[in-house]
Amino acid sequence: MRPTIRVKPAREQMRDFAGWAVEQRPKVRTVAPDAFGVPADLFTSVPEPLLIGSLIDGQRYVSPAEDAAEGRPAPGSGDLLGVATPEGLTAQESVPGEPLPEVPTEAYGPDSVPLTAGEGGFHCDVCPREFTSERGRDTHRRLKHGEAPDAG
Repeated sequence: MRPTIRVKPAREQMRDFAGWAVEQRPKVRTVAPDAFGVPADLFTSVPEPLLIGSLIDGQRYVSPAEDAAEGRPAPGSGDLLGVATPEGLTAQESVPGEPLPEVPTEAYGPDSVPLTAGEGGFHCDVCPREFTSERGRDTHRRLKHGEAPDAG
């Protein structure tokens, strides 16, 4: 089976999109009363006017012509927002055995539960790490230090 892209044309484009779909060989079939399953390799040949305002796999299709007409910058131009950058990834490298910087309280959701340092009190004998369970400490020692936990 060929991979398909679900296209839900804008209401005003439905008839024209259906006309394009039945002209294809093999025909592009419907996957819902108002959506078509366009084969992925055929998607790039769909005329752009038929796609404007459509939902493509649940996301609104925005054409470069529509961006230009509304004065929006083209995708890929300008700053990336919400994306990790190499500078941001190397700015706060963690050092093994040293605590990470504190996370501000406002970063947590209203239903979060604060954990206190030293909760549980299971210390690793090899490094300064502390765990809330004996099992967690033993797993850490086995994986990080290659040691079997003490029997007892």
